[in-house]
Amino acid sequence: MVTIIQGTTKKPISAQRLANFFEDHNKYDGFLYIGYPIIGTAEGPYPIDALLVSKSKGLVVFCLVEGRDISGAQNAQDDSYNKLESKLRAHKSLVKGRNLQVPINPVTFASAREDAVNFSKEEYPICNDASLEAWLDNCQWDDSSHFESLVAVIQAISTIRKGRKKRDVQKPDSRGAKLKRLEDSIANLDNLQGRAVIETVDGVQRIRGLAGSGKTIVLALKAAYLHAHHPDWKIVVTFHTRSLKGQFRQLINTFIIEQTNEEPDWENIQIIHAWGAPGGGDRNGLYYSFCQSYGVEYHDFGSAKRNFGQGKEFEGACQKALIECSSPIGIYDAILVDEAQDFPPAFLQICYEMLKPEKRLVYAYDELQNLSSQSLPSPEKIFGSYSDGTPRVRFIQNQPGKPKQDVILEKCYRNSRPVLVTAHALGFGIYRTPNADIGTGLVQIFDHNQLWLDVGYEVTGGELADGNDVTLSRSEESSPNFLENHSHVDDLIQFCCFDSSEEQAQWVVQAIQANLSEDELRPDDIVIINPNPLSTRSAVGPIRKLLFEHKIKSHLAGVDTSPDVFFDADCASIAFTGIYRAKGNEAGMIYIINAQDCYSSFGNLASVRNQLFTAITRSKAWVRVLGIGREMRLLMQEFEHVKKNEFSLHFRYPTKEERKSLNIVNRDMSENERQRILKKKDDLTQLLDDLEAGRVYPEDLGGDQLNRLKSLLNGGG
Repeated sequence: MVTIIQGTTKKPISAQRLANFFEDHNKYDGFLYIGYPIIGTAEGPYPIDALLVSKSKGLVVFCLVEGRDISGAQNAQDDSYNKLESKLRAHKSLVKGRNLQVPINPVTFASAREDAVNFSKEEYPICNDASLEAWLDNCQWDDSSHFESLVAVIQAISTIRKGRKKRDVQKPDSRGAKLKRLEDSIANLDNLQGRAVIETVDGVQRIRGLAGSGKTIVLALKAAYLHAHHPDWKIVVTFHTRSLKGQFRQLINTFIIEQTNEEPDWENIQIIHAWGAPGGGDRNGLYYSFCQSYGVEYHDFGSAKRNFGQGKEFEGACQKALIECSSPIGIYDAILVDEAQDFPPAFLQICYEMLKPEKRLVYAYDELQNLSSQSLPSPEKIFGSYSDGTPRVRFIQNQPGKPKQDVILEKCYRNSRPVLVTAHALGFGIYRTPNADIGTGLVQIFDHNQLWLDVGYEVTGGELADGNDVTLSRSEESSPNFLENHSHVDDLIQFCCFDSSEEQAQWVVQAIQANLSEDELRPDDIVIINPNPLSTRSAVGPIRKLLFEHKIKSHLAGVDTSPDVFFDADCASIAFTGIYRAKGNEAGMIYIINAQDCYSSFGNLASVRNQLFTAITRSKAWVRVLGIGREMRLLMQEFEHVKKNEFSLHFRYPTKEERKSLNIVNRDMSENERQRILKKKDDLTQLLDDLEAGRVYPEDLGGDQLNRLKSLLNGGG
């Protein structure tokens, strides 16, 4: 089956006819990119009309004809072939000796020409819908061993990976060697990631996924792709965590150079913080630009706190600006928002108002990394309604062959299964000591149980329904085995309790010494996180002092460095951070200190549990959760339950009444989705009634449907 990825095209009719062909002919395999890639040449960017990347066919380059004029077919095929070949030959992984290891098959697709076969030649084939199948069947790739490398080159991932500092390892089984193999294993974007990068709708698009599912890299590549295709567009990338700025800039710069052979025009593609302040340059921000552009009063943090109260600073400032701006005029062609879960809805409304009529707003988020315990409402509620009551933004159901408006990234490529399940168990309080008042230890829960399945869990026991015991486990598909097979589970994640902060500090320093001297880890492979943002500076001081005495360099991210920098530029310093600056970043070895602060908190339990969840999920390989005293020992008891249940979640799903006492993690569900789920429930109820009444017999359903139903009811077994 061919996965169709719809990019920007100036030939929409022929492109759709080509997409329809592959939808109708499912015997082929691979990816069909429309409007991608763009190849950087000496003459500037060269867009490929459409490209099939297939294990059985190699590369098929389509030169699309919009209409009937095929006079330039030969030149178009030559140009596409030569430019694509030149791009591929630049990568050693695709060349053996002087020979390119990938066949390139150019073809002109002229769907409006019924007589296309009359103009087709062996060297310069021209096909329409009727003749394309016969021609494709003659294309063959006998040795597809280079397929993964080919996909990485086409996606430009191989080029982006070259930007990383080379890892020098001597011991084949050291942590450094294991980390290198892990990084090499994550070679390509998966289907959903690839589609999310290239497919853009006129209107609002959202990208949801767990920590480590690739949201940030997808947004960066998406911004770069839009800029490469539309260099005159005004595009903004914005975010909550300031240390993401450097990461975004590096990814966008690398991708655009790969695609266009030119530097980005940083006037037209801006990477700016959400809030901002006067002074220009790196101080600019989207909210500040809104105030400046529309002549409304700007509030800095201090002013916002005085006027709107603690915890409501940004929300209040954005709401006031929206009220004062009666008729905003669109400035930007596209705005991409990362970490949307940390923004108030009013900020997304500001982004929406600053866009031109097409309203190309893309926002990405993970509800479980929300550190404020407030979930995003549905898009209908965020963006409001017109005077007649119809929503300004309405999500339509995903349609085959069409760009997706709502993308869920299901796979986690950062955290191993044991690490991710532990983070969820502690974040939700799955194995926390039950509260006598409500009979459960749960801290928070999704408002729709379907979301557990959306984020990659499957029911392996019980029933995912109110008041029922259920066991949820992650599949190999959603949590690939290679993420955990490199180390024993007791090494992947460890919990340690100490009697004093001094003992904790000594342990961390000794462990870091071993990481650097024996494990072949680099300083930038190690991050120490203190979850409580208010105590971070004082809490990390003793550990940093001991490291200094051992001649190990360290820095406190955003304090010793620019707020826009997380890792030291030369990778020679170990990063210490609070939880807010840790978001969006990752490292091979994560040390979480003072985790006892996340066990309980009066009136703020969901927030501190989310802090622990977020800290754990920064890890690409190993996690050390450290703390002091009784509450750390209680946290360790929860972890022991996770291990005892073989890193699955076993609990009684709370009833509607019990959920009233919990923090609800809302799924950002559109009205269309709600109606679809309600309709499916009604359809199922009707089917059960008909079966019971004898209006429908089991054999009427067919053997395949009955077997599928039995499998689902038996937990997939």
